Amino acid sequence: MNAPNDDWELVFRARDGNMAAFAELVRRYERPITHFCQRMLGSRQDAEDIAQDSFVRVFRYLDRLQPSAKFSTLLFGIARNLTLNFIRDSSRRGRGVTQSLTTEEFQEIAVEDDLLRPDRKARLNEIEAMIEQGLQLLSPDHREVLVLREIQGLDYNTIADIVKCRKGTVKSRIARAREQLRQHMEQLGGESL
Repeated sequence: MNAPNDDWELVFRARDGNMAAFAELVRRYERPITHFCQRMLGSRQDAEDIAQDSFVRVFRYLDRLQPSAKFSTLLFGIARNLTLNFIRDSSRRGRGVTQSLTTEEFQEIAVEDDLLRPDRKARLNEIEAMIEQGLQLLSPDHREVLVLREIQGLDYNTIADIVKCRKGTVKSRIARAREQLRQHMEQLGGESL
């Protein structure tokens, strides 16, 4: 994978108007972002749309991006948020979608989501960075089970198989990890989870 500093150098060059630098970022991350979205959504077309929107958002906010984390972390965070918003809006009847009044065909038209306002997005990015810092303070045993459960969404039995321990041990590690992460978040100045 690319060095985090190298990615941020490209971001700074793109910020200065170098479109080739931004194109290089897209080239580096288009495939992994699309793959991630496709695994979340199950649709290649929707995944490509979300991936493209992720890059559009990065481009739109180039002047606000700060290297407080790896660029890939920031980009995957954006793609994840857009993916989760898409899933949430798709599952709610009528929310985030409108029907055309002029044709018999159903058309989806995204409605502006209040959660994507720049101030809300900036706050979510701050929280995400604090969670990442908090995760790094956890022991590897606690970090892996928490990531597998909360980020990857795996069930306790699957996690037990992966880490080669009993289901009860997984549950207790997750409980301890959550409590430690909550404490770390408070120490880092975050809100109580």
